[in-house]
Amino acid sequence: MKKLLVFPILFLFFSCQEEGILTKDREDIVVIPTAELKYYGTFVPTSGIDVIGEAKIYLEGNQYKVQLENFSISSGPDLKVYLSKAATPNEFINLGNLTSQTVYPIPQSVNVAEYSHVLIHCQQYNHLFAIAELTSN
Repeated sequence: MKKLLVFPILFLFFSCQEEGILTKDREDIVVIPTAELKYYGTFVPTSGIDVIGEAKIYLEGNQYKVQLENFSISSGPDLKVYLSKAATPNEFINLGNLTSQTVYPIPQSVNVAEYSHVLIHCQQYNHLFAIAELTSN
């Protein structure tokens, strides 16, 4: 019985071929992004919250988008991504629910230059989780 098990294992071991063109080390392909970085900021937590990452605003064609990069935050209910005129959620645009999604389109009617922060806010309990002050690129 042991001979029957050894033969298939030996067959698999010695039947490996040289790596094909698709699995050999390949040169990295450089992709030139069509989006232009306009604003960026690093998230700072409010008390009791853990957050890391950056908010970046890109212009792609005529569409602005907020992208969360290297982002992680404490869990919370009803978290939203806001584009805000201040470090508090008083005058803001709600870009949507915070999910595993990392890119949030900004409505074309919004003058992005008037907004200075990206906020992560718990709408249900009106609690600010994180603030990224934006700097022009």
